[in-house]
Amino acid sequence: MSQLQLDEIQLHYEKYGNKGRKVLLLHGWGQNTEMMAFIGEFLKSHFIVYNLDLPGFGKTSEPPEPWDTNDYCEFLAHFCQHFKIEDPIIIAHSFGCRIALRYAYRYSVHKMVLTGAAGIRDKRGIAYYVKTYTYKLGKKILSLKPFTAYREKLLKNAGSEDYRNSSGVMRATFVKVVNEDLKDLLPHIETETLLVFGENDEATPVEKGKMMEKLMPNAALVVFENDDHYAYIHQAGRFDLVLDAFLRSDY
Repeated sequence: MSQLQLDEIQLHYEKYGNKGRKVLLLHGWGQNTEMMAFIGEFLKSHFIVYNLDLPGFGKTSEPPEPWDTNDYCEFLAHFCQHFKIEDPIIIAHSFGCRIALRYAYRYSVHKMVLTGAAGIRDKRGIAYYVKTYTYKLGKKILSLKPFTAYREKLLKNAGSEDYRNSSGVMRATFVKVVNEDLKDLLPHIETETLLVFGENDEATPVEKGKMMEKLMPNAALVVFENDDHYAYIHQAGRFDLVLDAFLRSDY
């Protein structure tokens, strides 16, 4: 367990191994280093692995203002500069994949393994906009004095679980992040990439993985049958075997 003051952030990270190419582990939204620790343990014999609590999560302090993936990307770049990490391997889950994709678009990345990868925004039909504007109108009405007793209930039940579980800077960060669409970047990311999706993932459906595989020049998709957004944890042994096959040439 290590701490680093980087920019305006008090960063918590864990390091595994002392030889080999450097690997970055980037967890999903609302998670922390614990979700990726088994990967660090598995790879430490052949790699130097850095497992980060991303800003606003785990034991790392929140950003000073709402961030988007550009901000997270540049923070990661500063982390790499600090430790002289060049051309790393990045292994990421969900929200962490957004950062990985942005980073690989701007900087040199040796390989990536992206599981339950977020980054392609859903198409929004009329139902989405009706729901959004109805909510905004309802919130405006409930701000009037006679309705203030109902306002807290409305806000408590609004939005996704990740949104409801966030507050302040991180809630605003969540809104910025989920409204980004990285689809146009994908054809320009030439990093060799392995995509791992759960067949029954509802947060990032496997169709998104198929789209990423099609758009990225050097991507391949592996589907874990009968599993969900956390397939990489539920089938940790299988995930380790997939990593071993994909990274063996770098041992």
